[in-house]
Amino acid sequence: MGLDGASGSAAETQKLNFEEQPDSREFGCAKTLYISDADKRKHFRLVLRLVLRGGRELGTFHSRLIKVISKPSQKKQSLKNTDPDEHCSQGDFPPREGYVHYGSLVQLICTITGITLPPMIIRKVAKQCALLDVDEPISQLHKCAFQFPGGPPGGGGTYLCLATEKVVQFQASPCPKEANKALLNDSSCWTIIGTESVEFSFSTSLACTREPVTPVPLISTLELSGGGDVATLELHGENLHAGLKVWFGEVEAETMYRSPRSLVCVVPDVAAFGSDWRWLRTPITVPVSLVRADGLFYPSAFSFTYTPEYSVRSGPPGASAPAADADALLESIHHEFTRTNFHLFIQT
Repeated sequence: MGLDGASGSAAETQKLNFEEQPDSREFGCAKTLYISDADKRKHFRLVLRLVLRGGRELGTFHSRLIKVISKPSQKKQSLKNTDPDEHCSQGDFPPREGYVHYGSLVQLICTITGITLPPMIIRKVAKQCALLDVDEPISQLHKCAFQFPGGPPGGGGTYLCLATEKVVQFQASPCPKEANKALLNDSSCWTIIGTESVEFSFSTSLACTREPVTPVPLISTLELSGGGDVATLELHGENLHAGLKVWFGEVEAETMYRSPRSLVCVVPDVAAFGSDWRWLRTPITVPVSLVRADGLFYPSAFSFTYTPEYSVRSGPPGASAPAADADALLESIHHEFTRTNFHLFIQT
């Protein structure tokens, strides 16, 4: 693992050791990657080259663009420039709306495992001292500390600390010159930053190739045009190429390549998913995926729904009208899909 544009030196690349987790997944972490002082780049990407144990190269994966920050900002933030909200669990620590200020009681929760730390007081840090009388809103790039409530009066307090990859408690010392400060160590000072994850999904079960799976095509949005028998769907994303075909469920669609960010396909007839659909008139949802020419399968988080629209048709005298509840159901389906920017069309 390294940085894009790196020369390949040991300081800029690192071999990852993957360890199996309780959920049978493997996890690796690069702990010594950094931007040197001589590197004047404003942005960079992380580059991960994966090679299977047999020697086959799986591919090279890139992160999103990361901005280089030379020095954390110490400016005070106004409410309109801060956006962290308070998130916590129910029970003895009920959540409340609003911005988080220094001096507030907060709770840290792992969104994956659900592990929860006890409620703590968040303090602003300046020059490795916890400021005990600051109540301004917190913001990204601020240094902070988490103080456990309680403790003897006049003491420095106990703070959350990370020592040798273990979470421990650190006993701070009161500042001899200023009573509103507590002296901390490096491991008790935390920096508030935003994080982003990028996921790549693919399946080689149907592929007959030894070519790398990268670059993995990513779909960001769908745009439907037309309707009925002439509906087309445009896929916007990244790393798209002429060797990809769009599939609706298990049905391949006629696909046309426009650019690395756009593919257009003809929406398959709904009869391919159920010949009785014109009589049953129920919505059908199928996943949208991409398949490479050699059979490599790339799933996506998107799906396409065939949704009928109710229309009044003339019938013989005395024929009963459709049930009111069925009409209301179709109307609610139409409203929901229109709200989510999926255009509906009449299938005749």
